[in-house]
Amino acid sequence: MLVLGLETSCDETGVALYDSERGLLADALFSQIDLHRVFGGVVPELASRDHVKRMLPLIRQVLDEAGRQAVDVDAVAYTAGPGLVGALLVGASCAQALALAWGVPALGVHHMEGHLLAPMLEEQPPAFPFVALLVSGGHTQLVRVDGIGRYELLGESVDDAAGEAFDKTAKLMGLPYPGGPEIARLAEQGVAGRFVFPRPMTDRPGLDFSFSGLKTFTLNTWQQCREAGDDSEQTRCDIALAFQQAVVETLTIKCRRALKQTGLKSLVIAGGVSANRSLRQGLETMLGEFKGKVFYARPRFCTDNGAMIAYAGCQRLLAGQHEGPEIQVQARWPMEQLQPV
Repeated sequence: MLVLGLETSCDETGVALYDSERGLLADALFSQIDLHRVFGGVVPELASRDHVKRMLPLIRQVLDEAGRQAVDVDAVAYTAGPGLVGALLVGASCAQALALAWGVPALGVHHMEGHLLAPMLEEQPPAFPFVALLVSGGHTQLVRVDGIGRYELLGESVDDAAGEAFDKTAKLMGLPYPGGPEIARLAEQGVAGRFVFPRPMTDRPGLDFSFSGLKTFTLNTWQQCREAGDDSEQTRCDIALAFQQAVVETLTIKCRRALKQTGLKSLVIAGGVSANRSLRQGLETMLGEFKGKVFYARPRFCTDNGAMIAYAGCQRLLAGQHEGPEIQVQARWPMEQLQPV
């Protein structure tokens, strides 16, 4: 089965072709970072308009790179949620229109399921069951995964997610959008130990997360340094390192608890924050203690992309799932509501 995957949940337009027998044939991505940077964050209306502009050229590009034509496509998968409604509608409308014109089925895919399954695109994919740490945009979740669509939510963020905390903290410190990579870049030059930040919600049982207070703690520290006349680049780097260490250690502690609670020894990390090298190193060290293994996608498949949507859609289509011609998207969509495969 050859599946065309379309991703338009936020500020990146992703298109990919996935073959159930040959794997990923081609993929393309256009990032809107430069478009939104001047505003310090994503502007939904601009995001939607740019998806309209980029979608068809990217589809043509992917078909050409794969050496395939429209008549070869067996189905179209698209991101149906969660995400920005306007942006989601662009992908959904395009997918349903193409499916109708080509006489093939269409299927809406859950964005976070796409991230969760992205490591399956690698040469050594994880085997079920495993624990997944999903750290993408506004989501930070720990999930037990027994199969596609067989998810048990173990814990989640009660306020700011890790990705939001990175971006908001960077903005409070005057760093450009997107803030996550900027914090990570500065942290590489930071001096460890100069600042020590709290590890939120690790002093109590449970697997939920909270990063709002850590964001405020970082802002207060930065303001205190500036008031004392110490707003040097090195101080900014030291604060960035302390913040990143706090987030990484908090996530690592919670993952350790989840593995002990479930008795599993395989951990998948997925989503944009999973590209953070410090987080990967911390989790790999922790899994070494368990004699387990951590799995993640290559960096370009950690952020939003069409390949993960094409793959996830293909698995559900092969199981016989499809939908009618209605254009339906969901800004909020609990992953536990998905049907098992």
